Amino acid sequence: MLKVVLEGHDNYYGLQDVLRLFYGQTREDRGSKLIICDSGPDTTIVSKADPSSDLPVNRQVKRDLYEQISEMEGRTFPWGSLTGIRPTIVAREEDYDYQKLISRYLVREDKAKLACDTARLEYQIAKKASSGLNVYAGVPFCPGRCEYCSFIAEDATKHLNRLPDYASALIEEMNELRPFINEAPGTIYMGGGTPTVFDEYDFERVVTALGEVFKAGEDTEFTVEAGRPDTITQGKLKAMRNAGVNRICINPQTMRDETLQRLRRSHTAKDVIRAYEQAREAGFSVINMDLIAGLKYETADDFISSVKRVMALEPENITIHTLYKKRRAGMSREDVLNSDGRGDIDRAVREAYEMLKEKGYVPYYMYRQKDTELSLENTGFCKDGTYNIYNVAMMSSECSVLSVGAGAMSKRAFTGGRFERCANVKDVSLYMNSSKQMAQKKISFFDLDRNLRGR
Repeated sequence: MLKVVLEGHDNYYGLQDVLRLFYGQTREDRGSKLIICDSGPDTTIVSKADPSSDLPVNRQVKRDLYEQISEMEGRTFPWGSLTGIRPTIVAREEDYDYQKLISRYLVREDKAKLACDTARLEYQIAKKASSGLNVYAGVPFCPGRCEYCSFIAEDATKHLNRLPDYASALIEEMNELRPFINEAPGTIYMGGGTPTVFDEYDFERVVTALGEVFKAGEDTEFTVEAGRPDTITQGKLKAMRNAGVNRICINPQTMRDETLQRLRRSHTAKDVIRAYEQAREAGFSVINMDLIAGLKYETADDFISSVKRVMALEPENITIHTLYKKRRAGMSREDVLNSDGRGDIDRAVREAYEMLKEKGYVPYYMYRQKDTELSLENTGFCKDGTYNIYNVAMMSSECSVLSVGAGAMSKRAFTGGRFERCANVKDVSLYMNSSKQMAQKKISFFDLDRNLRGR
C-alpha cells in the first residue's frame, strides 16, 4: 500500500491524477492528510510544497511526485507530470517554448512540440470564435450503443417512437429563442449522439429550423456530425445543403470490418466510403473523419491501416482519438487500459501523426481524457485552413456557446477568461415537457432580452 502524505498544501486532486497514471484507483484520508493507493508498493512518500520552486505549488508537487515515482518504478509517460485536459493552455503560458515543457513538466519531446504547434493555431482560432456567438444543437440518440461509448442518453433502437417528439421539442426550444437572434452566429454545430438518426422528414425539419432560427449565413460555419455512415442518406445530405450546412463529419472509428462488428457498429468500411462519396456528390467540400487508436479487438497495426485508408479518401479534417474508459460504457477499465497483445499504441499514434503531417495536415486542437492508454491525447488535424472553429470554441473559456437540446450545456464567457455554465435537463422525457422553459432559462442566462428592455 502506497501512502502519500501532504505537507504545506492540499492538492489532493492533482496528486491523485499522478498516482492513477502508475497505479490506478486512489482514495483520500483528509483527516490524516493522506492519499492512499492500495495497489502501490508498500512505502510512504511525503509531498511538500517548495516555496523556492519556479512553478505554482499545485504543479510543483505534481512534478515532484511524478519524478519520484517514475524513478522508483523505472517508467515514464509521454506527457510527464501534465495530467490536465488541455496541455495547449500550458504551452501558451510557456510562450510556445517546447523546451520549457520538457524541463519544467518532464514532457516527452514529440508531445512538447505537438502541444506548442497545436496551441499556436488553436489560439488564433479561439480569437475568431470569441468575437461572436456559437450555437450547439444536441441529439442524444444513436441507432445503437457502441461498446466503448456511454455518451448517448437513449438507445434509439428501443425508442424510435420518441424521435419525432424530440424533433418537435427541439424546434420548440429554438423557436422560443427566435425573437432574440438578431445576427448569424459564427458557428452552428449539430452534434449528438447521431443527429442523422432521425428519419428524413424529421431530420429536415430540425436542420431547417436550426439554420433559419439562428440565421445561418454564407460566413457561418455550419457543421452536422453525421457520424454513423449507416444513418446517412441522399435525402438527408440534400436537406443539409438546403439548410446551409457546409461541413459534415463521417466517423468510421476504424476501417476494419471485424472490429466494427464486434463494437456493435452496424456498418462496414464500404458503407463509410459510400457515405463519403455521396457527401462529395452532394457538394460538401469539408469533411471530417474520426478514428480511434487503441480499440479493443485490434492491433496498433490495424489502426495504422485504418489511418492509411481514411487518408486515401483525402478528407479535409482527420481527428485521432485515443480510446478511454467512459463511465457507463460496456468496456471495462481493464479492457481500455490493458493493451497487451494490441501492439505499441503510443508508437502507432506517433506514426499516424507523421503520416498526416507528410500529407499536409496540421494539428489545430487537442484535449485529453482520464483513463486513457498511457494518458494519450485526442488531436484534430486539418488541411489548408479548414479547421473547425466550433471544436475550439467548445473548449475555450473565452468563447460563448448557446446550446439547445436534452443535456445541452450553454457557456457564457466574460472578460478575463471567466465563464459560467447553464445546463438543460438531461432526461429526454423531462426535456420534451420543458423545452420552452429551457429556452427561457437561456434567455435570462445570456441576457438576450436586453434590447427589448432598452439596454
